[in-house]
Amino acid sequence: MRIAVINPNTTASMTERIAAAARSVADAGTEIVGRQPKVGPAAIEGPFDGALSVPGLLREIIAAEADGADAHIIACFDDTGLDAARAVATRPVIGIGEASFHAVSLVAHSFCVVTTLSRSAPVIEDNILRYGFGRRCRKVFASDIPVLELENPETRAVDTISGFIEQAVAIGAEGIALGCAGMAEFAFELQTKHEIPVVDGVSAAVGLAQTLVHCRLSSSKRGIWASPTRVDVLESFR
Repeated sequence: MRIAVINPNTTASMTERIAAAARSVADAGTEIVGRQPKVGPAAIEGPFDGALSVPGLLREIIAAEADGADAHIIACFDDTGLDAARAVATRPVIGIGEASFHAVSLVAHSFCVVTTLSRSAPVIEDNILRYGFGRRCRKVFASDIPVLELENPETRAVDTISGFIEQAVAIGAEGIALGCAGMAEFAFELQTKHEIPVVDGVSAAVGLAQTLVHCRLSSSKRGIWASPTRVDVLESFR
């Protein structure tokens, strides 16, 4: 099985970290292929960056299918371009945000999200409502750590996130979803420290993608994810 893990931003170091996190939980027979657009924002920190990243993301989805991908993972917690990606793909497409909400709801009755910047929180809150998790999610906390600073040890990001988890527990959260692919490496440490489930969306998405492939399932082509008739329009962005 081959899974394309697509980082919608253009930062190679982040793509490498995300792919490494995916490989650490993938089955022995699963090949993880990390991909990123050639052109787009260096980080996705709100709706403007998200909109800029979609054409490059869709090109990577199409290219990954041509390379034989059995499933795709969009490694942005905002689930950037998810509906459009499901329309152009013939294989299953998993967004790490949606994957996180499903996974944490299976192991915790209520949960909170800890994400990066404040301007990203409304996008996540809207997705939570759209996916039907509004009654399970207590709050989305913004750490106000920029995405690309998560890998900088001097920011002590894991300690900041840990502080927000303490606040989440205090308001009744039984589980946590880490709201950025760049937080993947912190999940086990934080879960051990706080003794509640801490879900990394990359890991959750890998598990779900493998399950869908094994079950021979992909996105319905009736309705919103029907195959588009204007895929060629992407050529104008090259």
